[in-house]
Amino acid sequence: MTMRVLVVEDDKEIRALIRASLSVEGFEVQTAVSVSEASALLKHDLPDVLVLDLGLPDGDGIELVREVRKQHGLPILVVSARHQEAQKIQLLDAGADDYLTKPFSVGELLARIRVALRHRGTTLTAAVTEYTLDDLSVDLSAHLVRCKGETLHLTKTEFKLLARLVRSSGKVVTHRQLLVDVWGDEFLEHTHYLRLYMAQLRAKIEDNPAEPRYLLTETGVGYRLAAM
Repeated sequence: MTMRVLVVEDDKEIRALIRASLSVEGFEVQTAVSVSEASALLKHDLPDVLVLDLGLPDGDGIELVREVRKQHGLPILVVSARHQEAQKIQLLDAGADDYLTKPFSVGELLARIRVALRHRGTTLTAAVTEYTLDDLSVDLSAHLVRCKGETLHLTKTEFKLLARLVRSSGKVVTHRQLLVDVWGDEFLEHTHYLRLYMAQLRAKIEDNPAEPRYLLTETGVGYRLAAM
């Protein structure tokens, strides 16, 4: 089962870093930049984990912690630049499961998410980081793609797109999900980006890009990496 995380963070670079890191680990990531946006998302689609910054444009994250905790038991991890012990205690008393002080390592964030989920009886399965089929092999951890024994040189965006498909190999990933995970929420309407980079990937990987063996099109829905 894919675990869903809502990341509430108004800093664009930190938000992108957390999204990319969690996506690599197999999480489905949704983002919000304000208390109001997060509240609206939580009412319509409850995630499995909430990762929350405190200093948001329209309010303090502690109010969102209290609001969520009144109704739901999902893990809440606060990430903040605030160092005062009293504030950490206040957040934990309000219902947060954990508190990470910025700057923090991605590894620590992932470890604390795993612990919070484990405390609720949920054990995460290992993320898919390797893919091998016929002449194509991908190692996400090593950032290595090989085809017919040769190392392929992909751009950063090409690799992110391929990595997203590897993590869901054999399953369809929608146009929307690919745009959000690879480029970000603000690129939802830029479907031409997806077509362009998929064409570039196929040109590097496929023997015949017009009749792909690996990078398959699901017409009107999205793309699928052939199952191993």
